[in-house]
Amino acid sequence: MRIGQTSAIHFASNMLASAISFVAVIYFAREVGADILGQYYLVIALLAWLKIAGKLGVGTAITKRLSEERDQEELIVAGGTLIAALFIVMAIGLFVFRGYVDRYVGADVTEFVVLLLFASLFYSFFTSVLNGKHLVHVAGMLSPIRITTRSLFQIGAVFAGLGLTGMLTGYAMGWILVALVAVFVASFTITRPRKRHFVSLIEYAKYSWLGSVQSKTFNWIDVVVLGFFVPSGLIGIYSVAWSVAIFFLQFSHSVSASIFPEISRTAVDGNREQISKLVTDASGYTGIILIPGFVGGSILADRVLRIYGEEFVEGGVVLVILIGAVLVYSYQKPLLMTLNALDRPDLAFRVNGAFILTNIILNVVLVYLFGWLGAAVATGISAIVGLSIAYVYLSSLLEFSIPYREIVCQWIAAALMGGVVYGGLRIEEMQQILGHNFATVLTLVGIGAGIYFGTYFVISSTFRTTVTNNLPFDIPFVAN
Repeated sequence: MRIGQTSAIHFASNMLASAISFVAVIYFAREVGADILGQYYLVIALLAWLKIAGKLGVGTAITKRLSEERDQEELIVAGGTLIAALFIVMAIGLFVFRGYVDRYVGADVTEFVVLLLFASLFYSFFTSVLNGKHLVHVAGMLSPIRITTRSLFQIGAVFAGLGLTGMLTGYAMGWILVALVAVFVASFTITRPRKRHFVSLIEYAKYSWLGSVQSKTFNWIDVVVLGFFVPSGLIGIYSVAWSVAIFFLQFSHSVSASIFPEISRTAVDGNREQISKLVTDASGYTGIILIPGFVGGSILADRVLRIYGEEFVEGGVVLVILIGAVLVYSYQKPLLMTLNALDRPDLAFRVNGAFILTNIILNVVLVYLFGWLGAAVATGISAIVGLSIAYVYLSSLLEFSIPYREIVCQWIAAALMGGVVYGGLRIEEMQQILGHNFATVLTLVGIGAGIYFGTYFVISSTFRTTVTNNLPFDIPFVAN
């Protein structure tokens, strides 16, 4: 299996999905405004936390145990049974406390939250199965289908005047329809599991569940905390800035998702040298999109947010800080994936615990003191803490090297790109050649991407080799 090919397919799928989502959010921002968008993101943030209780690490345990290629049918049924039981408990709890849920969001949304929880768990279960069966690229390709379906439903509903109700219903429909496709692709036989299959999943999940908390903390704790301190309008602006920042994390996520089943299988064989190589390769690929994203985002932040509407430009500084936080966090992801793949969820548990505690405490304190800027800074600091601890733990288990040369090459290429983009922006501001904000952003991003990847291809022999090895054809005048 070529990690580069799998990561590329997974990444391309997620980029397509993100692009579609980007267009949909622009439409929502312009049609319903920051206030309704803020309520929508509060529901999604709440759902993110409920999903943790709805899975308790079982999804990650399913992927891990299936990747070991033993008793797969029994483990799938056992995992599905555990998740179904957890959903029933969560649904009952939501209806019991519906008054608190509705007051927090500021709208009657409990029924939609239950529907979204069911749809998300249904989808997550089958993507865990696909990942565990080494079908990471297939699971990745389902994402654009889900988001396209969701976005079309949502856009149609908002156009029909359904507002928040339509957006939430469309979100659920996207999950359910694609989950049905995943059921067909997963193709397994229902086999009665034994007690040891449940025990195997629970033993792994009792540590790995905190990884889900860590991910959701990074993605949503700032939005949840902001819900107690700032108006929904500012939450809407912050969430849009966050959606732009998280866009750049897609490639790192794809790399991590690709290496997990490979390291897990290699760990069973005891090939530590191959595992070290995979970790080094993953660390080298991680910043390939985020480093130029940070440089370009710092230059074009206000212009990008203006696409959503003038009221969103206020979040320019927040956007730059969040992209920086995502950049740091991206290097933590493959390290944590490796700890889990090495069957050391206990160490990943400690890393996640430190990250979560830091993130929650800093968000509460800094949001109270500095508002939404405090939330962005808290996210960045907690990412640094998590990365540092993850590196220390993995270094104690495995000898691996950080590809500093590749990272420096990426920064050099990004710096050259940044100079050209900044110059182009200044020329446009003075001459008004295009005279349109979206056209300006699109043009500068396209030019910047060409300069970055062209420069990186020239100065990095490793990148040239990776590209040529993963293409189905030879590039003239380029040697492997």
